[in-house]
Amino acid sequence: MRKVLFWMHLCAGCVAGLIVLVMSVTGVALTYEKQMIRWADKRALEAQPQGTAPMPVEDLIAHVRVQRGALPSAITWRNGANEPVLMSYGRESVVYADAATGAILGTGAKGTREFFHVMTDWHRWLGQEGAGRTTGRAITGACNLAFLFIVVSGLYLWFPREWTRRHFAPILWFRGGLGGKARDFNWHNVIGFWCLVPLFFIVISGAVISYPWASSLVYTLTGSEAPAPMAKGGERKGPPGGGREGRAGEGRPGERKKGGKKGEERGGGPGGPPGFAAPPVDLPLDGLNVAFEKARTARASWESITLRLPGSGRAPIVFSVDEGGPGQAHLRSTVTYRRDSGEAVVASEYETYNAGRKARTWLRFAHTGEVYGIVGQTIAGIASLGGVFLVYTGVALSLRRFAAWRRRRARTQVAEAEEVAV
Repeated sequence: MRKVLFWMHLCAGCVAGLIVLVMSVTGVALTYEKQMIRWADKRALEAQPQGTAPMPVEDLIAHVRVQRGALPSAITWRNGANEPVLMSYGRESVVYADAATGAILGTGAKGTREFFHVMTDWHRWLGQEGAGRTTGRAITGACNLAFLFIVVSGLYLWFPREWTRRHFAPILWFRGGLGGKARDFNWHNVIGFWCLVPLFFIVISGAVISYPWASSLVYTLTGSEAPAPMAKGGERKGPPGGGREGRAGEGRPGERKKGGKKGEERGGGPGGPPGFAAPPVDLPLDGLNVAFEKARTARASWESITLRLPGSGRAPIVFSVDEGGPGQAHLRSTVTYRRDSGEAVVASEYETYNAGRKARTWLRFAHTGEVYGIVGQTIAGIASLGGVFLVYTGVALSLRRFAAWRRRRARTQVAEAEEVAV
């Protein structure tokens, strides 16, 4: 059994190794994506906020509408003095505005955003565009499943035949003075052991993100009702209020989500990229002031508040309130307000989700470690770096094994030839 599992482990690594290496390298690069984008954006601003009292929301949006000739699709406020307001025009175009004056401060660090977009494209679709993304996604999904088998089977293969301290020591800690096969073997075992748990959750959550059947399995295993499938137009079939399950905060304003596509937004309009559905320029802003004040005061410890502008003057006003960092869905709530009265008509919090939706949401952000904040992201980044070395040492060990087999075969052929000659 051990021999069969070993060869399956080796073959899976050789077949999927290159793709796993690409996903691991890009995973390391994406570790602190949101923090680095925010830091780079603030450094790239052409002017700094004035630091006076912020103007009402309706006036702020009206000022930006005059300057840009279009309304943003989403607005994000951050809690803190002198924090600029992020105005998003689709997932590819953003501007920052002064909360006190409404003046445009700049468009952020476009180079940094583009870098992370490229890393995301390679992580999800191997850099493919358009129709090629379907193929790229299929390849990365299949190799992710192969990596899951490698991780699980690796735990079994890691255990020595004799459970003694002498046999465990060489595969638990790094050893100095080694070279060649002994070094690769030591690194492969030590890194595999210490990265096992985070890699398991990173890989299994990647499968849930990639495959609808895996996502549905989460609901089945938790005995929960799965959300209705998406219909054309981006709405769910079934009763209203279902929301976009498990994706809360996945598409942060101004940041293309991992899994989104350039230009996949519906419609078109000024102020954004092709395919971006901008709110109508004449959209009435009445009621936003009252709704924003209620959203702001309802959560005294809020970190950020996001408003997605509705598509018509009759649509309700929806705010997402974050009390934690990006990806901490258990610290996020969504509230929908009536325009005329400012009354909250729908409130959605993590505690109200069924077990399946909680598990699905947790897995979504466990993939990046964001569910546990900066500590979780760091662990996920280290595990991804461990994946890079696992691929390197695994391939190196395989090539050494192949080379040794070739040498044995050559010696056998020489011996057989000499025996025939005799």
